[in-house]
Amino acid sequence: MLKKMTALAAATALCASTALAGGLSPEIIEAAPAEPAPAAASISPTYIVLGVVALLLIAATIDDDDSEEELTPEKQPQQPG
Repeated sequence: MLKKMTALAAATALCASTALAGGLSPEIIEAAPAEPAPAAASISPTYIVLGVVALLLIAATIDDDDSEEELTPEKQPQQPG
């Protein structure tokens, strides 16, 4: 009985897949749409990297100038009173 059920299930699956696939009808092949070539970058990535490095160096220089000059409050002479 198990062999009959397995054979019946296999036959049903085989017939169902053929019916869904179109059977013996000729295959329709559509032409693939032509993709346009990618546009070339207008700016070289090397220039972008150099620009970012330059900005980081400038920012580090500006930040260092502020930290070197620490202002100390001057003491005012006390008047006798």
